[in-house]
Amino acid sequence: MIDPPPITRDTDSSPVRPLIVIPVYNHTGTLRDVVTRALRVCGDVLVVDDGSDDGSVKQAVDNLPALFVRHEKNMGKGAAILTAAKEAKKLGMTHIITIDADGQHDPADFYRFDRVIREEPLTIVVGKRAFDRKTVPFSSRFGRVFSNFWLKVQTGCSLKDTQSGFRAYPVAVLEWLKLHDRRFSFEIEVLVKAAWAGIPLKEVDVSVHYPAPDKRISHFHPLSDNLALTILNTRLTVRAILPIPQRNYVEEKNGSERISVLHPVNSLKTLLKRNVSPRQLALSTGLGFFLGSLPLIACQTLTILATANYFRLSKFAALSASQLCIPPIVPALCIELGYFIRHGRFLTEISLETIGYQGFERIFEWIIGSFILGPVLGTLIGAVVYVMTLLLKKEGVGKNV
Repeated sequence: MIDPPPITRDTDSSPVRPLIVIPVYNHTGTLRDVVTRALRVCGDVLVVDDGSDDGSVKQAVDNLPALFVRHEKNMGKGAAILTAAKEAKKLGMTHIITIDADGQHDPADFYRFDRVIREEPLTIVVGKRAFDRKTVPFSSRFGRVFSNFWLKVQTGCSLKDTQSGFRAYPVAVLEWLKLHDRRFSFEIEVLVKAAWAGIPLKEVDVSVHYPAPDKRISHFHPLSDNLALTILNTRLTVRAILPIPQRNYVEEKNGSERISVLHPVNSLKTLLKRNVSPRQLALSTGLGFFLGSLPLIACQTLTILATANYFRLSKFAALSASQLCIPPIVPALCIELGYFIRHGRFLTEISLETIGYQGFERIFEWIIGSFILGPVLGTLIGAVVYVMTLLLKKEGVGKNV
């Protein structure tokens, strides 16, 4: 790797210092134009040559005031981005804004990203490309829809263009995340794990240029790269529904306490610091209690996690609330209510006959009772949580995180 030359920075007092990064692999023909246009909007540009073998990338950017580093062999786009993040940290930069070297992005859109990261420095910003042109290939349209769907499933977050390479990353977040993929699938993994870590994901509209098919250069390998994406999505989906807390960037940086039903106030403070709103917390606890009251034998935790994830609610709050339904109290109340609805009287005899041999009837009554008692108590608990979180917000908890 070639050490970058000294860089001349603008005299900017803002704590946000972006670096435009252009990963390149065999796009020598379009690279110089992309770098030239990038330098017009930002004085700090880094080219990362990921082992190109189609000519001298270094010569393509000669006499341009851009930084240059090279991988001696092709390691993948993800590896190039991580290399750029390390270089950016050495230079004192806070963010990298990645632009593809094939000319499909307009570097003039840099200002759209710059505006967002100065207002919200912790955010990952993705450029949403305009796909309303006939030149956009079908594979790109389908891939975008497919990828957007899995991000929603795995994180509850909705983005319209998860495959866009025009992005802004906080350097500190890339350094903190544990990322394993180094090729095309890297750009999916980083979004999912960032969302899990409580990092906001946002979009800005950007223009896009797709050349004619005979002039288009793509390094996407349909077999190997689609297989890698399938494996990645399977792994991320399984991890998303496991009842194991995810690492949270804000929580670790602020030294927040863990969430526990035994410490409700401290747990609510922790969740507020994760930018979970009072409304989300109220809905999460209500949902968790309702599903916890149901006789979802052997699949209760999985159901709570999947449902909370789909509706973008707090999985931790929902799971914590469900712990209030651990037998015997709530199930017994549900069975008694269901028995009363069926027979007009309460079940007063507890024996092997009524609980053992008549077990299926008790489960049926449990279901009946839980569909009445669960929503009522869940609403009450959600209302209590909502009031508590509003009071905590008034005390300043969760602000300026």
